[in-house]
Amino acid sequence: MDPANVEERVKKAQTLFKMGYNCSQAVFAACADHYGMIDKELALRISASFGGGIGRMGKTCGVCSAMFLIEGLRSGSALPGDKEGKLRNYSKVRQLAEIFRRRFGSTTCSTLLARGKAPCEEMVSEAVRIILTAKLG
Repeated sequence: MDPANVEERVKKAQTLFKMGYNCSQAVFAACADHYGMIDKELALRISASFGGGIGRMGKTCGVCSAMFLIEGLRSGSALPGDKEGKLRNYSKVRQLAEIFRRRFGSTTCSTLLARGKAPCEEMVSEAVRIILTAKLG
């Protein structure tokens, strides 16, 4: 994706986050249409439960969950029994998690917030950049 378009989507995600949508909603809704999900309201509803580390439980960071959902749109298999397709998708999800982990030190919401070193707004922006520019094997 063109770098200008990436930054346009980063700004869209930042705007959504500042409007009050959670981190997962901001990332997913800013990117989902690029991968075929045209219905913005549906994108916001699908990603609503992942904020705060999945329902504010402090588990997997909501922006990571959004990246994984987007990767599902991009490379997920819709065929039952497609073991190879599932494995390819799972590999890409692990790669995304590792890129995020290298950048922020963890993919766990409670750990990220306890460190205080990466505010959510920064992670929202970086997750959009990662999902739209990462070269995954």
